[in-house]
Amino acid sequence: MTEQREERVAEGRAQSQEEFDALRGRLQTAEQQRDEYLDLAQRARADFENYQKRHKRDLAEERRYAQAPLAADLLAAIDNLDRAIAAAQQAKEQGALVQGVAMVQAQLLDILRRHGIIRMEAKDKAFDPNLHQAVMQQPSAEHPPMTVLQVLEQGYQIHERVLRPARVIVSTAADKPE
Repeated sequence: MTEQREERVAEGRAQSQEEFDALRGRLQTAEQQRDEYLDLAQRARADFENYQKRHKRDLAEERRYAQAPLAADLLAAIDNLDRAIAAAQQAKEQGALVQGVAMVQAQLLDILRRHGIIRMEAKDKAFDPNLHQAVMQQPSAEHPPMTVLQVLEQGYQIHERVLRPARVIVSTAADKPE
């Protein structure tokens, strides 16, 4: 009888050991899944935080440059005011109409400046294809090659971006007489 009892106890221990091993395996699997899900959740959180930061930065940039289309449309009118003032100066006119046109032009430029839109100075500066659009080249003995000789149409920047490049005439090396 003791033999049977020992046999049953041994069988019970073996069965308990199998159940224990099965539970240990399930526990390890559950721990692995927990670690995977935790890693996935942390990555999702980091991705979402990066998305929020990027979206916030994009919105700020969009607001910063929101007036660019309107400003670009106004530049043609400012160019016409420039031409009117230049024509009046060429005709040596100093009347109230010329002064009024100059005041309107100055007022428009001041409004644009308050919104971060400024004229780019180009005359006598080195040609920069990021800021200037060369429409012509002209030999010059007084200026080094690739220097802006004349500005045909003013260029403008909005903050640090080019709104419209300046259209310019660029110097080339002077022809040497033979």
